[in-house]
Amino acid sequence: MKHITFLIFAILVLCQGCTPKKPVMDEPKVDERAELLSIVARLAGYQEYNMTIFKLYTDKIEKHFGTYKDHEVVQFAKKLRKERNVMYDAIMAMAVHLDENLDPRTEFTDEIPESRWGKDNAYEFVRLLKTFYQDAKCKEFFEENKGLYEEASARFRPIYEQIDLDWYSRFYGKEPSEKFIVINGLGNGGSNYGTSVNIPEKKKEVYAVMGAWTTDSLGMVVFNMDNYFSILLHEFNHSFVNYLLDENKEPFKESGEKIFSILKDEMTRQAYGEWTSVLNEALVRAAVIKYMKDHNYSQKSIEDEINTQLSKNFAWIKELVNELDNYDKQRDIYPTLESYMPKLAEAYTTYVEISKTYDEKRPKITSINEFVNRDMNVSALTKKITINFDMPLLDDDYSIHYGNKGQESFPKFEKITYSDDKKSVIIEVELEKGKEYQFVLVGDGFRSPEGIGIKDYEVNFSTAK
Repeated sequence: MKHITFLIFAILVLCQGCTPKKPVMDEPKVDERAELLSIVARLAGYQEYNMTIFKLYTDKIEKHFGTYKDHEVVQFAKKLRKERNVMYDAIMAMAVHLDENLDPRTEFTDEIPESRWGKDNAYEFVRLLKTFYQDAKCKEFFEENKGLYEEASARFRPIYEQIDLDWYSRFYGKEPSEKFIVINGLGNGGSNYGTSVNIPEKKKEVYAVMGAWTTDSLGMVVFNMDNYFSILLHEFNHSFVNYLLDENKEPFKESGEKIFSILKDEMTRQAYGEWTSVLNEALVRAAVIKYMKDHNYSQKSIEDEINTQLSKNFAWIKELVNELDNYDKQRDIYPTLESYMPKLAEAYTTYVEISKTYDEKRPKITSINEFVNRDMNVSALTKKITINFDMPLLDDDYSIHYGNKGQESFPKFEKITYSDDKKSVIIEVELEKGKEYQFVLVGDGFRSPEGIGIKDYEVNFSTAK
């Protein structure tokens, strides 16, 4: 599969023989709070909220809201991103902490709705958001798109109907005390987020905010089982996993910090900016594979999923899945995964070396033929960029993302091919004079025959005037 994208999750899975029960999960729906927050983030230039995959809808957003990019709440959102890293899931965390009138559902603190906001900033944002809602005629926009929202959620319903929620309580050894809620985040593009909210004297609400990254020939969003089901499994695992590490950090700290130091660039680019996030993600992804094994998925589907996680730099994923199998075979001794955490911490001491070895085996970029990376005087007549590697690569894939300078600095690519010896990728481009360019070659698309990806490699250059 070839793709040029900012953030796409695609995992091949087929659900076999699921007989789900949904005592604690509502049917999926589009949530106006999530749409409103994603619109503000889009207007503020958050690149993760500026995908146009579902163009039929994002064009509607641009048409209705395009004149409000200088609104106070938009400028405040820009400030929060720059100064406090309010981005990605922090936006959705705010959304679910508001009621239908955009009032806080619980008292804000420096940790609620999420630590990146801070109490005073959160209250100020809500004040400005209410003004934006009136000024930008948001109610009218949501009413106009009500039919589109209903159709989108109806298209997602077959995926929702397949999930086996009982597996979670069986595997983790605890009954869910949470209410699970699926939100179809139509303005989120290829991004998916897991977040939650605690309301006093109510069940904790755990949200899977599912993006919209595939469309049909008419431009309407579609949700196919191959891509979306595993992401839904993934997001709900977070509610059972994250607290485990929160309450058992110390035994994992040394190993986690070492692994993060080895894979920092790759993990940060995936929005995992600290070792705890990486370990939580690893356990969630291993749990998805365990679910697949427990539901008799084909061996090929399981291997494909493992390889996908290896390409995401979770080098120890096979060993972690084996550890979950060991736990499941000893439920008489370890009735809950929480009781098995000391054993998991011991296993992690061996995963550091696995990560080191994995890093050493990566293909490496040796040169660029047409210019030196960071050259500020490249000819605009350059028609191709040839990037060379120290070993042959798999030639059936590539993955090139925007850098932090965004879409405006992304070159216009005409064609991408591999050399006969598979040691070079040739990118045909059309360049403009006097322009700054940036793109990132990503490890999940440039891999050795063993499936080991390169370290994400950022290319920067400017053309002469």
